Amino acid sequence: MDFPHVSASLGIVHPLCVEHGRNAELWDEDGRHYVDFIGGIGVLNLGHGHPAVVEAVKAQVDRLMHSAFNALPHRGYLEVAQALDAFVPVSYPLSCMLTNCGAEATENALKVARAATGRQAVIAFDDGFHGRTLAALNLNGKVKPYKTGLGSLPGPVYHLPFPSRDNDVSTEQAIHALDRLLEVELPADEIAAIIVEPVQGEGGFRLLDATFAAHLREFCDRHGMALIFDEIQSGFGRTGRRFAFTHLGVEPDLLLMGKSMAAGLPLAAVAGKSRFMDALPKGGLGGTYSGNPVACAAARTVMEVMSEARLAGWSEAQESLIVATHARLKERFPMVGALTGVGAMRGIVFNDTAGASGAEHLAALLAAGREAGVLLMPSGRRRNVLRLLAPLTAEPEVLREGMARLERALATLTP
Repeated sequence: MDFPHVSASLGIVHPLCVEHGRNAELWDEDGRHYVDFIGGIGVLNLGHGHPAVVEAVKAQVDRLMHSAFNALPHRGYLEVAQALDAFVPVSYPLSCMLTNCGAEATENALKVARAATGRQAVIAFDDGFHGRTLAALNLNGKVKPYKTGLGSLPGPVYHLPFPSRDNDVSTEQAIHALDRLLEVELPADEIAAIIVEPVQGEGGFRLLDATFAAHLREFCDRHGMALIFDEIQSGFGRTGRRFAFTHLGVEPDLLLMGKSMAAGLPLAAVAGKSRFMDALPKGGLGGTYSGNPVACAAARTVMEVMSEARLAGWSEAQESLIVATHARLKERFPMVGALTGVGAMRGIVFNDTAGASGAEHLAALLAAGREAGVLLMPSGRRRNVLRLLAPLTAEPEVLREGMARLERALATLTP
């Protein structure tokens, strides 16, 4: 399918045009049916068109479609801020700013960290992803395609290896790299913040080592830095809990949220301790569309629906199916490697074989899966990790059908 008048710089994973969706199912303009394992790249944890969200959005449209909060406040923004204070499991009162997208939340987190500390440098991690705006790009731990051809990016930013049970980097290696950074590159009193994903998204659904997370918490406390957790993709229930940082036993100073926060409408947030969030002068934060009333209505409903019990039940059911399916696929297909992630945030690594690289195997699977009626998404530095992002609310029979279609698609690639 061609996309006239659309910039050729946009990378299209699946050359089709979707027409309508229902929970974990999609139909394209030709009427073809698909099981959706992409979920808007982590946006649709509650599925396409969750009834409670649709009802709330329709009611809000009839009352007020927009007001720029920093000019004329509206109740929806205030209610979302209050709901986040209850929904985010931290031990301190939450101060927040709503934004339009995750990258904007990242940019504002950098602003408040700089203002609060009087410093500029930031530490990020290999294979991390924090957005596509210029400052966010420099945080990303991957050059192609995000940084290619752009020259110097806002900084200074320094990258460390990301320790995880899902890769070959140990906590000891990461701590050594951090110590080396302070000895060779810059002093601690020039670092404003450390930003990290508790579970890497674009990096291949890898869970941060909990011991290293505790080390980062102590390190930031000791040196007066902000610890920023980016939960734009892992938050709002993806791992079976409201936020993935609870798997690590460590609280952030600033938390980035987005994607599934408003079930498909553009809304994100940066939130955290008031000593960071209040550091800029009045007027230093804001935005025309940030905290749009319709998106706020969706977000309030999302938080109402996402009870702890529901999240745990949805995640456990999906995780058990993924684990069982992966074991079968690994036994049957030589290119299928390790399972990464936690809860329902899972990735499947595709290994190199004599005939093709893991990335080539996965690229072929995306096309074969589309033909079989299941929509899939790659991740990882080498684009060799299949990320599974089906809605948490997907009906069991639809999930099983999606997995069956995935297995049939793999079978077409194997002699």
